[in-house]
Amino acid sequence: MNTKIDLKELSFQYLCPPGNGVFTVHTAKENKQKLHQSLYNTDDLNKVTTKWKESYKSLDTNTKPCLLGVTIDTGGGIQRGANWGPLFIRQQLDFHHFFDLGDVKTIPHLLHDKYLNTETIKSCREALYSGQPLLPVSALSITEHFCQNFYQQYPHKKIIGMGGDHSVSYSLVKPWIRAKRSQNKKVAIIHFDAHTDLMPKRLGIDICFASWAYHMLEELEAPDDIIQLGIRSSGQDKQHWESKLGVSQYWANEIIENESQVLKEVIEKLKSKKVDEIYISFDIDALDARYASATGTPEDNGLNPETCVKFIQEIGKNFKVTGADLCEVAPFVRSTHSKEGVVEPDETLNSSRKIMNAFTEVM
Repeated sequence: MNTKIDLKELSFQYLCPPGNGVFTVHTAKENKQKLHQSLYNTDDLNKVTTKWKESYKSLDTNTKPCLLGVTIDTGGGIQRGANWGPLFIRQQLDFHHFFDLGDVKTIPHLLHDKYLNTETIKSCREALYSGQPLLPVSALSITEHFCQNFYQQYPHKKIIGMGGDHSVSYSLVKPWIRAKRSQNKKVAIIHFDAHTDLMPKRLGIDICFASWAYHMLEELEAPDDIIQLGIRSSGQDKQHWESKLGVSQYWANEIIENESQVLKEVIEKLKSKKVDEIYISFDIDALDARYASATGTPEDNGLNPETCVKFIQEIGKNFKVTGADLCEVAPFVRSTHSKEGVVEPDETLNSSRKIMNAFTEVM
């Protein structure tokens, strides 16, 4: 898996045109067609594929952040639907600000190759690659191998990942950390979320939406190189997580009560650690349910988009942000968790647009 491969060749094996990561014929067909028309002036899939591949001719010289959709929600486990996130998030974006790599090819039943037997891997390789050997078949495994090769070939390019459930951050952040540390960069992760995602395993599964951050502790120089913002739904209190694992947390109520002080402390903490580059992972449920109802686990008493945008902007003013992701946007999900009643997913997508625009601004 460590043999250097031409990135464009690898992209056409591992990825598909933007919006096509979810394998379906009819569902959301009109959304895909609308996206393809806006990107390529056609909704003919053959022409879309041709134009998508042609766009890679400019990848070497393009300096814009690269979009990568990871349309998997098998790593979730409460309420599914985040596989549609990349398609619908893209419809909120100004594509002049990005280079769109496309979507990871996704077999929706799979998560990571480590969980598969030889027969399954062989069968799935036949479906994805006409039987070519040694290539990964699960979305997280594909994503990790793709990003690993991407950073080897383009060490200074930046990826904005779009989930998918939050397990996708495992495969986006891990190769980013390793690439940056190979460049002798001091790195840190800013993690916006209602939940800690610090479980070693969930029901025996060690890579999922509840555990990805725990496994990043194994990659970082120090556990407090990850700063978590917006936490409020946890079986343990803040003192437990900070004392047991050594992470740094600011719960939602702390930020709401004293936003400026928390922001100041975060910046000072990062400066004291002499951080060179930062990755921002944003679970949409960091936002209060009134702003982000279309997600698998909406939570009340959360942050508002403006506060989060301010944090992202200020972090970007003080440090280089060279990686980011937005996860857990589930456009077809409706929720009544909000105290103010049902919140239509249009508001969730509006919030997503604000976060993605903030990423663009700082990258």
